Amino acid sequence: MTEDDPDPLNLRVLRLLVTALTVVMIVGLITVVIVFVTRFPNGDGGTTLSLPSQIELPAGVTADAITMGADWYAVVTDDQIILIYDRNTGALRQSVEITGN
Repeated sequence: MTEDDPDPLNLRVLRLLVTALTVVMIVGLITVVIVFVTRFPNGDGGTTLSLPSQIELPAGVTADAITMGADWYAVVTDDQIILIYDRNTGALRQSVEITGN
């Protein structure tokens, strides 16, 4: 081959595939960043928890985590107690203390 000859066909195809892969990766990265920005707009790290209106925590207790099942809500408090409430009535069903190992 001389310097005037064009690249072989397989080398041109390989360059095209590498370029296409680079473009797809850049577009994918931009898409992931956009999804994160639109899904987490507050920027406060999720520190604000809101309880359903029918649940009242004991005085002086704040919620660290909330989860819900089919017919119950569970609230993990800052003093490491899990309070399980009935979803329909809002009544406290069970209280579980979290203990260390």
